[in-house]
Amino acid sequence: MSEPTDNQSVLSALYPFTGQAPAVNPNDNDELDSALVASVQAKARDSIAVKQAFFERHSKTLLAAAKRIADSYAQQGKLLTAGNGGSSCDAAHLAVEFMHPVTTGRKALPAINLSQDTAMMTAVSNDVGTEHVITRQLSALASPGDTLVVFSTSGNSANLIEACKKARAMDLSVIAFTGRTGGELQRQQLTDDCITVPSDSIHRIQECHLACYHILWDLVHSLLADNRLSQEKK
Repeated sequence: MSEPTDNQSVLSALYPFTGQAPAVNPNDNDELDSALVASVQAKARDSIAVKQAFFERHSKTLLAAAKRIADSYAQQGKLLTAGNGGSSCDAAHLAVEFMHPVTTGRKALPAINLSQDTAMMTAVSNDVGTEHVITRQLSALASPGDTLVVFSTSGNSANLIEACKKARAMDLSVIAFTGRTGGELQRQQLTDDCITVPSDSIHRIQECHLACYHILWDLVHSLLADNRLSQEKK
């Protein structure tokens, strides 16, 4: 059997669940490009479909989470975020949205990404274990009334499960962005709001998470503005 060409390898990677790549002549660049463009369009359609299905079913959950964060900020609380791998980037993104709002006139609000301090995380991992890298920071930085937001596409990350347990014990509100069925975070009911994207694709889940927390940020500011207006009218 001949070895697969580079083009065949690319096609196999693009279609990992079909058992074989589409029937494309690997030496025909135009035909290959057409297959690649079709793959791009299929992935884009899938991404849109996942988002549409999520927001049709779970918009109220997102609103509930926004109200919870707004209430915390209204009581002088702060936001703490955490995640692993690509989801740590989502944790960082959410935190910076609140700390450095890009919309004119919106107030900077306190938010700390607990996945950003490599010295702290490697020290705790080395000394007592990776499942404690977030809980140790919560012990030092969190106060009752704060909100912890964790990102886990599986819902099964051990360090985030422990973090949610710790946050509950410290009287923090807990919000999780997950995928599939929510994993252990959902099964053990470790959150106040579990924003679960029902997809098996990590990429589609994270793409939907991005849309969710951009909307969440906007909702929180709108709710805080409404609250300020109602207070001024009293």
